[in-house]
Amino acid sequence: MTVAATTADVQPFRVDIPQADLDDLQDRLARTRWPDDAPGAEWGYGVPLGYVRELVDHWRSGYDWRAQEARINDHPQFTTTIDGQRVHFLHVRSPEPDALPLIATHGWPMSVVEYLDLIGALTDPRAHGGDPADAFHLVVPSVPGIAFSGPTHEPDWGTRRAARAWTELMARLGYDRYGAHGNDAGSLISPEVGRLAPDRVVGVHVTQLFSFPSGDPTEFEDLTEEDMAALGFLENFTAGGGLAYNQYQSAQPQTLAYALQDSPAGWLAWVAQLFQRSVDPDYIITNAAIYWLTGTIGSSIRRYYDDAHAQDAPTEPTTVPTGVAVFAADFQTIPRFARRDHANIVHWRRYDRGSHFATHDAPDLLLTDIRDFYRSLR
Repeated sequence: MTVAATTADVQPFRVDIPQADLDDLQDRLARTRWPDDAPGAEWGYGVPLGYVRELVDHWRSGYDWRAQEARINDHPQFTTTIDGQRVHFLHVRSPEPDALPLIATHGWPMSVVEYLDLIGALTDPRAHGGDPADAFHLVVPSVPGIAFSGPTHEPDWGTRRAARAWTELMARLGYDRYGAHGNDAGSLISPEVGRLAPDRVVGVHVTQLFSFPSGDPTEFEDLTEEDMAALGFLENFTAGGGLAYNQYQSAQPQTLAYALQDSPAGWLAWVAQLFQRSVDPDYIITNAAIYWLTGTIGSSIRRYYDDAHAQDAPTEPTTVPTGVAVFAADFQTIPRFARRDHANIVHWRRYDRGSHFATHDAPDLLLTDIRDFYRSLR
């Protein structure tokens, strides 16, 4: 399969943050004005002061941005302009000529870093002890308004518009038949890619389907024990404030942006409420640093407002073959609700480990699930 885009359409890219920006970041971290803390509250009031201090201390003295920058730059990167917006993406072609193209979309507050550890095995399974028939040509874009795609400069850059940009990106790269994978925000965008291009998208694989009860009490009849446990997980997550960030970002993103874009410690605390201690500090800090250093915190949270106020929300279910991998410590998708919004779910697995950050804490399970799902769709 040839790449159709011209060099005028797609430009090579490398991450190269100016040292002055890193020095400014260090200075701001050193001058953090710390709030007090409620003794013994732990996570009851939000992210504990002691934990944020640990993260900030590591960011200042134990963390190496240039090493993380080099990890990203180990992979071919490009930018292009779609619908007036710069789009940054990794494009790693497999050595296997019959590889299936796959566009993989990260979540919030993550970045393309979410997929770095899977790139080798996805694109070159032969070199990683796998079957070369499972190879993918991999495209990993930065969601518009996030990270190296830069801030958005227009309103209404929500899920549907990002999905339209992805279909254009894949066409620009010469891919007329491909799959889509996503986590978190990527689990919203990827099904929309399939909805917009059902003749080109062979299947959509996600780690969540955000389908909720409709309010009809009959929907709860005869739920399996497993589904009832998943429903309980969701209720506890919501009651414990797990979606508080979503509610605020959907209502007042600009007001919040002044504080988050001015204080790296405040921004780190804001994202730590989601990461908590489920992943290592370097992973948290790298993603937080990318948003900070690219000035995309404000535009990244505007996406929530754009989605909450979208006028083009679809009413019909998706129809492309859909696969779901549900990890133990993650949002628990419930099949009965999901099938109301996605009519062609053909693959569904629950795992006894892994979290919302499965690429980081259960990459072996996620890799196997992606391969298994697409094996019959190639």
